[in-house]
Amino acid sequence: MGFLIWLIIGGIVGWLASLVMRTDGQQGILLNVVVGIVGAFLGGWLISPLVGTGTINDGISIGSIVVSLVGAIILLAIVNLFRRGRVR
Repeated sequence: MGFLIWLIIGGIVGWLASLVMRTDGQQGILLNVVVGIVGAFLGGWLISPLVGTGTINDGISIGSIVVSLVGAIILLAIVNLFRRGRVR
């Protein structure tokens, strides 16, 4: 059951990050899920220790979703940087 919730939250976070970074038209639902999950991992690894908030694996809360969203936005910025040579 945790894996299914992980996929759903990852998809929502990836979709929100793609809206923020204006890449929603280029991505499908599968890529949104991947970006959300990898972004949550990145956010949990980089941002979570700085702000003292748990990750989605520790429990779903507003703080953990925000940390995952920021991680997904950072991931999309890095992808845009390598793809286009600039961050939008």
